[in-house]
Amino acid sequence: MKHDKVGSVMATEVVRALYGTPFKEVAGLLAEHRISGLPVIDEDEKVIGVISETDLMVRQAETSDLGGHKRRFRLAGLTRGARRPPAKAHARTAGQLMSVPPVTVYADDTIAEAARTMTRNRVERLPVVDEEDRLVGIVTRRDLLQVFLRPDAKIRREVIDEVLVRSLWLAPSSVEVGVDEGVVTLTGHVERRSEAEIALAMTNRVDGVVAVVDKLMYRLDDSHLRPDEPAVHGVTGE
Repeated sequence: MKHDKVGSVMATEVVRALYGTPFKEVAGLLAEHRISGLPVIDEDEKVIGVISETDLMVRQAETSDLGGHKRRFRLAGLTRGARRPPAKAHARTAGQLMSVPPVTVYADDTIAEAARTMTRNRVERLPVVDEEDRLVGIVTRRDLLQVFLRPDAKIRREVIDEVLVRSLWLAPSSVEVGVDEGVVTLTGHVERRSEAEIALAMTNRVDGVVAVVDKLMYRLDDSHLRPDEPAVHGVTGE
């Protein structure tokens, strides 16, 4: 079963900055293009960091506080973790302002993998790089959500072709597949409980599936089989 790749939804025209791009120019790029962040690259187009609106806000907030709270920063500077905000407060270039290391994805990564990376790192956009870490695109949360706009008919066809027929070798008539607003309902009979579990799990991984409703029945409960005890596989439902 082939999942949609990041490369199919990413934008290839990417607003970026170099290490030496001035702070005000970075702020201007974000405002002009109405984006919340951008990658920072070196001379070889390799992504070396990422700047978000949060980085700019931290810089502005810390700069404003320096006038009346110098003592607080002098004490905070004693800890390693507290030294970075004051450093960003003096940032004049993209390289001094950016967050490192950059969180990136590859064009061949699946949309699901990119979504997990985005959620795990709490970011709203990810630079897309090639095998040499050179920038080739960018993907946002909105881009990833496009997968859930797949028509129900396409989802149904993939469940039948990829899950039931090619993976489980089941006759299409043995299981009825209904799809409504991305919710897939599987109804019918299969030979073994393991087949039903596999069908449900694989269907849940199909791009665009919001949820799976289980209405499958099975004749044999093979859940008690030992891992080294082979189960008989074959075509059922003919």
